[in-house]
Amino acid sequence: MTLTELRYIVTLAQEQHFGRAADRCYVSQPTLSIAVKKLEDELGVALFERTKSRVQPTPLGEQIVAQANLVLEQTAAIKDLADAGKDQLSSPLSVGAIFTIGPYLLPKFIPHLQQLANKMPLYVEEGYTHNLRKKLRNGELDVIIVALPFVEPDVVTQALYDEPFVVLMPKDHPLAAKEAIDPLDLNSEQLLLLGEGHCFRDQVLTTCPSLQHSADASTNSSNVRTAAEGSSLETLRHMVASGLGLTILPASAAESSLYSAEVLVTRPFTEPSPSRTVALAWRASFPRHKAIDALRTAIKACRVQGDKQ
Repeated sequence: MTLTELRYIVTLAQEQHFGRAADRCYVSQPTLSIAVKKLEDELGVALFERTKSRVQPTPLGEQIVAQANLVLEQTAAIKDLADAGKDQLSSPLSVGAIFTIGPYLLPKFIPHLQQLANKMPLYVEEGYTHNLRKKLRNGELDVIIVALPFVEPDVVTQALYDEPFVVLMPKDHPLAAKEAIDPLDLNSEQLLLLGEGHCFRDQVLTTCPSLQHSADASTNSSNVRTAAEGSSLETLRHMVASGLGLTILPASAAESSLYSAEVLVTRPFTEPSPSRTVALAWRASFPRHKAIDALRTAIKACRVQGDKQ
């Protein structure tokens, strides 16, 4: 039994597909299949049920995969301890960020981080919160940037800043005449939201309860339209520019636009303004505290600079 084989079965359990699991493990599909079968033969049990359409763990396989995941977490902790004996700012840091934060925050804080720790390049990955959570736990990522609430055993979470939401609309839209938008103003508007899986969608619906009924409605009269799976805030921006409706953005996304003020405008919400809290999360066992400190300092520095502007 090897750590590589354990990593294979954990990844296969997550993907439930040999091809995708092999891609994530950077090996060929036959290599992964042979390794999984070898481990099953060694243990004398079937870890997975295989069909033409999917692969899923057996009941016993689920228990073994869970234990394998714990072993991989402890292996990552050993590597972390070894790294602690080195210069904490001289090796790459693996950082994950959710889709609605990464594209807008990373370009701002990375230059600041380079000034603080120019020997610490970043390996950056964007993803959904639930995927980043798994990769943080198994050591594939060192720290992630998410929106609260975020609760995970043995993971430290620290709030960085609060970010208000704004309404994006065409310049000639009637609501553009207002200085601030009441959430109730959106009840009669065609509102575009990200699809399921994006925590920002849930945050918008939580902070704007009046939209919840429309988002849940199954009738054609619903005024909330969900973007296709895999869409981004930029996709919503293009749809608004085309005249399909309005959308809600975090303030950082509103600051970055390829469209001029002659095409699209933003308006804040009336107080109390809907907002989200952006935070860092890392394993409690992660020993490179100076790297976390540098990351936090760089993010706060770029936020202060942005606020002054």
